[in-house]
Amino acid sequence: MTTPAKRITDIGPPNYENYLPPIIKRNYGQWKYHESLGPGVLCHVSESGEKLYTVRAGSPRLLSIQTIRFFADLADEHCGGFLRFTSRNNVEFLLDDPAQVEPLKKELRDAGFPVGGTNNAISNPVHTQGWVHCHSSATDASGLVKSVMDALFHHFTEEKLPAKLRLAVACCLNMCGAVHCSDIAILGIHRKPPKIQHNLLPKICQPPTLIASCPTGAIRPATVDGKQSVEVVEEQCMFCGNCYTVCPAMPLNDPENDGISIWVGGKVSNARTTPKFTKLAIPFLPNNPPRWPEVVDAVVNIVNVYAQNARKFERVGEWIDRIGWPRFFQMTGIEFTRYHIDDFKNAGQTYARSTHIRF
Repeated sequence: MTTPAKRITDIGPPNYENYLPPIIKRNYGQWKYHESLGPGVLCHVSESGEKLYTVRAGSPRLLSIQTIRFFADLADEHCGGFLRFTSRNNVEFLLDDPAQVEPLKKELRDAGFPVGGTNNAISNPVHTQGWVHCHSSATDASGLVKSVMDALFHHFTEEKLPAKLRLAVACCLNMCGAVHCSDIAILGIHRKPPKIQHNLLPKICQPPTLIASCPTGAIRPATVDGKQSVEVVEEQCMFCGNCYTVCPAMPLNDPENDGISIWVGGKVSNARTTPKFTKLAIPFLPNNPPRWPEVVDAVVNIVNVYAQNARKFERVGEWIDRIGWPRFFQMTGIEFTRYHIDDFKNAGQTYARSTHIRF
């Protein structure tokens, strides 16, 4: 592996090579194949014959200092201090000693961190901030993931699904999570335009900046009670929350009308078929914290029907394509409406959704 030229600036992240385990540095770009040793445990074999073992565990994503220190202590004890976090909030410990795999798994399980999420299993859901941090969220994210995965926990620790299954949660349609390209996605939705606090707006906001923040031109200047303010054209509002980002006097959250939608059939993989975007399955479910029973039941139902009827290696979107969109609704018992008719085909012809080179 070549050593990069000396950096001439300290701007940006440090070079990733400084944090690679020695076994990966020695075999960089020389891995022949990998095999699964069980749920959550992989073995990568190099051309040199060296083997790298990976133990994957699920994490709650929003980690306390105590949890991070616990992971760091485990890494120091079992694998020379090396670990990584995946894009779906799993923590992976990288070992070169196979004798450390079982003791590490036991310590993780004893501490309440399940080992799994590899191959034909449900990986840890990728999700957004939710009510913990996000100012424009229509629902929670961490609470939803906890509730859903409590019901699907066995699909994380076992590899009995037809293929890998990826879940995602985004707390609003700005989609900080991968809800557009996951097998099953949970998306928080607003259904009412922002409520304008005309008494506060002139004091804390700049109307020109506020008007410019709207991507659909739904916000217009207006005079209210003799003061400069704005109005919202409801037909043009797409409930994105951009206005609230620049002006706290435009709150969008609405406990009565905010809710959740369910989307299905997306994937990033190029295997067998090109990547797919998700499609709307359930337009609205209520926000019922702390356990969201309607959402949990809907997701579990889709997973169960998919698990019972899909062919081996068939992702959710590929299964739906094979049986047909209306048949998916019949099998899952989800109400089919005219809004579910998939008659928009141009995107599939014009968007380059694949990494394949085409001329």
